Amino acid sequence: MAEEWHIKKRRPVRKKAIVPLLKELESSLGIDLAVDGAFIEMAMYGPWEMVFLDKTPIAVQIQNDEHKKYAFLTLRGFLANLDAQKWVEVDHGAIPFLMNGADCMVAGVHSADSEINEGDLVWIRDMEHKRPLAIGWAVTSGLEMPEATKGKGIKTIHWVGDELWNME
Repeated sequence: MAEEWHIKKRRPVRKKAIVPLLKELESSLGIDLAVDGAFIEMAMYGPWEMVFLDKTPIAVQIQNDEHKKYAFLTLRGFLANLDAQKWVEVDHGAIPFLMNGADCMVAGVHSADSEINEGDLVWIRDMEHKRPLAIGWAVTSGLEMPEATKGKGIKTIHWVGDELWNME
């Protein structure tokens, strides 16, 4: 997937042009991005519209299957905001699979934010260090995910091994 994508049309943007996207992101994840004084850029990355703060890819705007747009942090964005909501914690057995881009199975999920609904964008973190591993679409709710024993919990769309993670 990501091997074919390249950053295109990278351009600086004014803060007032991107405030609605950032406010939506801050309210949905319960964070403060503190963008005052930051150099803000936007670019296209495949089908995603990406936001850079001080040359770091911090957020993306993604469409779901029904073509509704959602704003969400990249993995680098989550590294700077480890207290963000919409998290799912997995055990060490799931990490090698997630690092190769596999979907997250519920057997590896130990806990999840109870506010997650089916179809939400979520971020996956390891249960010991709380570091981001991947983002994806929740297939089940945050209450059901840790209790389930088999099946898919999250459809992964961006992971640690992805090209975007290594971008500077």
